[in-house]
Amino acid sequence: MSGLGRASAIIGAGTLISRVTGLVRTIVLVGVIGSVAAGAADSFAIANQLPNSVFSLISVGVLTAVIIPQIVKATADADGGNAFISKLFTLGTVVLVAVAAVATIASPWLVQLFSSEKATPEFLALATAFAYWCMPQILFYGLYALLGEALNARRIFGPFTWAPVVNNIVSIIGFLIIGALFGAPLMRIEQWTPGMIAALGGTATLGIVVQAVVLLVFWRRTGLALRPDFRWRGVGLGNVGKLAGWTFLMAVASLVAGLVQTRILTEASDLAASVATFQYAWLIFMLPYSIIVLSIGTPYFTQISEHAAAGRDDEVRADIARSIRTLLFFIVAAVAAVVAAAIPASRIFTNAASDAEDAALVLVCFLVCLIPLTVLFIVQRTFYAYGDTRTPFWFTLFQSVLVVVSALAAQWMLAADVIGITSLAATIALGQSIASTIQVVVATWLLHRKIGGLQIRSWLSAVARFAIAGIPAGFAGWGVFLLLGGTEGWTTADKLQGAIGTCIIGAAVVVVYLLILALLRSPELKVAGSLLRRFLPGR
Repeated sequence: MSGLGRASAIIGAGTLISRVTGLVRTIVLVGVIGSVAAGAADSFAIANQLPNSVFSLISVGVLTAVIIPQIVKATADADGGNAFISKLFTLGTVVLVAVAAVATIASPWLVQLFSSEKATPEFLALATAFAYWCMPQILFYGLYALLGEALNARRIFGPFTWAPVVNNIVSIIGFLIIGALFGAPLMRIEQWTPGMIAALGGTATLGIVVQAVVLLVFWRRTGLALRPDFRWRGVGLGNVGKLAGWTFLMAVASLVAGLVQTRILTEASDLAASVATFQYAWLIFMLPYSIIVLSIGTPYFTQISEHAAAGRDDEVRADIARSIRTLLFFIVAAVAAVVAAAIPASRIFTNAASDAEDAALVLVCFLVCLIPLTVLFIVQRTFYAYGDTRTPFWFTLFQSVLVVVSALAAQWMLAADVIGITSLAATIALGQSIASTIQVVVATWLLHRKIGGLQIRSWLSAVARFAIAGIPAGFAGWGVFLLLGGTEGWTTADKLQGAIGTCIIGAAVVVVYLLILALLRSPELKVAGSLLRRFLPGR
């Protein structure tokens, strides 16, 4: 457990700094282009989302699902996996260059595909111009992920989580310069000139380039000699392709679901919370997920892969139960804290106090599925550890269908005046949360059938304890928000005060949560304490 604790601390610290600088990056970006009812922000959001969407076909389809288990197995080869990894990287780079080139050429069609039929020509033109600058990110996202997953598989966890900090710093500096040179906020589409577009799109892409280059500096720590190798036969890449086929289809299903959501969201562009607000709410939602789930869960995934490869199923089951209980200890507190502080937290990403409430509603609707998604992280990756990528495809396809249905239902409710334009983004977010929750139930049942007992009762009893502490802690945090003035108070006056208010409310929630769990003598407190001590200086 000490090795997992150290790895979790390294990943957690890097992820925390990365996410904090990422928040600052987004705050600066919102100051430049706005968020709620800002056509320029929605145009850039679609363009900057496109390389992420295209890359997800590769990342989800191959890297996360397949690469770590395959590299772990390859380390048993006589050369420590050197030949396999060199061939894999050569093939990966060739595929990434080709995909990035094709996607860049196809930018006008992709922008139109992700935009509503009601989008104006001016909106489409600005989004397309941004997309030409952003699409090359696909190559560098891919190299970053390929290098990072290989480092993780070799138990070198730090660089992968710390490199985004450099990306964020580059972007922050670039966005500040853009704001100083051209004035801000630049919310209206007609304000943008070719030079301004190049500056914003180029800055976003430069950050991704630097992020990938940073990992190359740490490659020598793997002890592997990475060199181009186009002889792709005979080292097991065919097996990677078979495994990746199902996860690629899974990524396609998720991409289609996201495409439908984005097309419907653009109906609210320039009017209410739309694509940009949806993405910023997701960013806040992902903050606790990234810091907690990825930092603690990634080392567990590597360990689960090792135990599964060795056929030690009992240890895999123990890993699953232990990791889920540990993750949920932190996640329940995070859910309570973010719900209580949803309005001041959303104020950080809006340029007006009145917009914060609309954004907060989207955030709260996302938070419905944070606990289920935490369980899914471990369950889904356990399938990957056993080389089963087909089953995750089917339960992800099921979830994607539910997401599409819920988004179309939101569009119908808007047309029928059941909901207003200001509620569209929140309704779509709630539909996604419900779909994800159902997906987790199905996935857990399928894993139980595959490997037997998952010690589910132990997690449910832990969740009950955490809920007993989390619910009153959340109400205590909301009480602090009201004492600070509520929606008319100083915590919604500006971005900085929103951040300070969020920290105060979150701290109150955590204190109450820990006190109640201490009174309940929760056994998870000891495990959590040992993990947190890894962050202390000298530990």
